[in-house]
Amino acid sequence: MTYKASSKRYETMQYRNTGNTGLKLPLLSLGLWHNFGGSTMSAESKKVLFEAFDSGITHFDLANNYGPPYGSAESNFGKVMKSDLSKYRDELIISSKAGYDMWDGPYGEWGSKKHVIASCDQSLKRMNLDYVDIFYSHRFDPNTPLEETADALESIYRSGKALYIGVSSYSAKKTKEMYSILKNRGIKILIHQPSYSLINRWIEKDLAPTLIKKGVGCIAFSPLAQGMLSEKYFKGIPKISRANQKITSLNKELITKKNLKILQELNDIAKKRGQSLSQMAIAWVLNNKVVTSALIGVRNTQQLRENINALKNLNFSKSELALLDKKAHDGGINLWAQSSSF
Repeated sequence: MTYKASSKRYETMQYRNTGNTGLKLPLLSLGLWHNFGGSTMSAESKKVLFEAFDSGITHFDLANNYGPPYGSAESNFGKVMKSDLSKYRDELIISSKAGYDMWDGPYGEWGSKKHVIASCDQSLKRMNLDYVDIFYSHRFDPNTPLEETADALESIYRSGKALYIGVSSYSAKKTKEMYSILKNRGIKILIHQPSYSLINRWIEKDLAPTLIKKGVGCIAFSPLAQGMLSEKYFKGIPKISRANQKITSLNKELITKKNLKILQELNDIAKKRGQSLSQMAIAWVLNNKVVTSALIGVRNTQQLRENINALKNLNFSKSELALLDKKAHDGGINLWAQSSSF
């Protein structure tokens, strides 16, 4: 049975302008990094996509190597796009990225023009799309001149393969440099995608002020710190959890006594707000004026609904923010720190 979107899909979701542009993104965007790979998309993953759109989540975020295996998330999304979502294409913001390892050989990763353009072409084919709305340089490449990566992004933009250009996990310094290079070519960086959460606050010192000054949007990925900002690890590591997966971005070693103490203290604050820890964590990220959208990743519709319910209470008192600043210490979980260290 072909999917038909809810007629009420825009009644409750809130949208924010991306930086100083006219493009609006929903407060929550759906990432397909995990849970959408494999040889076929699971029935539950399809339900997540459809319920997300029915809830006003118009932005689906992908990358060339999302899966596992690499490319499978885009391939599976492309099948759903063709069978169910194509008639809603003009209501969707679809993004992809290039920069991390994707295929064998010297051209399978990083920021060369060869890799970035080939990767974009592959992604469009997998997703059954003529263009993506946003195409990112997924990470800074210290061994490729920034001008060359900019060449690739310019080519993708001017050929109509992407409507907007973004960067991910770039430092404030490299963001400024890329911004200037592209600005001189008549192209604006729309958005930056950094990791950001209550226990990973690296953007606040330099990057966030830079984005505000340049009028660049910000979509925060991993607002739940790969699932750590939830109650699931309070009684050990569940069998079904990101920390227990063979291929994972959450190392068990990060779930330390110190981090658990921080999480439990944050959870106490969340309960007083009438929220779960994950809901408060999402609301807190969105409380930062630089953030356009929080990028969530969910395994099922139950998790999706819980995340969406975070939007019911986005306000924090001054005392709550002060207490969170006191309790929310860095958890040493920024797995992308090397990319943003240049």
